[in-house]
Amino acid sequence: MLDQRKSRAIFLSALVLTGFTLEARAASCKSYSTCREAVIAWCAGQHPRADGDNDGIPCENVCRSRADVVAIMAEIGCSR
Repeated sequence: MLDQRKSRAIFLSALVLTGFTLEARAASCKSYSTCREAVIAWCAGQHPRADGDNDGIPCENVCRSRADVVAIMAEIGCSR
């Protein structure tokens, strides 16, 4: 029983820490150095305004084409 509680506490701590990290990165598209980072945050809902012109390409400063975005989305299982 104690091991289960300990595991659950570690898991929840990891979720909280991960959530804070993603939120901090979502300040602006300039925060991302790769298209993959931008797509992951966009798909996770951490940066919903990343695609301001609604062309399906978030953070065009790092994502150059819709094809690149679609490939990353397929890899990470995003169906946005």
